[in-house]
Amino acid sequence: MNPPLRIRPYAESDVPEMVAAARESFADVSPWMPWCHARYSATDALEWVRATEEGHVTGAMYDFAILDGAGRYAGGCGLNQISRLNGVANLGYWVRSSLTGRGIAPAAVREVSAWAFEHTPLHRLEIVVAVANTRSQRVAPWLTESITSMA
Repeated sequence: MNPPLRIRPYAESDVPEMVAAARESFADVSPWMPWCHARYSATDALEWVRATEEGHVTGAMYDFAILDGAGRYAGGCGLNQISRLNGVANLGYWVRSSLTGRGIAPAAVREVSAWAFEHTPLHRLEIVVAVANTRSQRVAPWLTESITSMA
């Protein structure tokens, strides 16, 4: 069963929880995502929120905040490296350390992939994972399952 969650575009009101989540997750996330550093700040988070707003407008990227069943900021999931010519994009995700292992990332992948195929001309999504990032590798099969169940 999927954990209850929802995705939505980032909002400035997410900034405090984004900072808390990045700082709490530094040790787990920073090896794979250089933006997550020990001094991640409200300025960093606000710049990200604004970049995602612009990305949604221009179609350059579609990133979403993940909210858990209680409405708390759980992480992020989105589409980047979009090639309109080829109809393909990279699907990326991260979940704050205190909420890992609860099925949030696979559920978010399903939500974002469903959104992508409904709201964009994309027809292929790819997850690119570092060889040593075993946690993220465990999520990737959920994309295949998600797409198969949509067919």
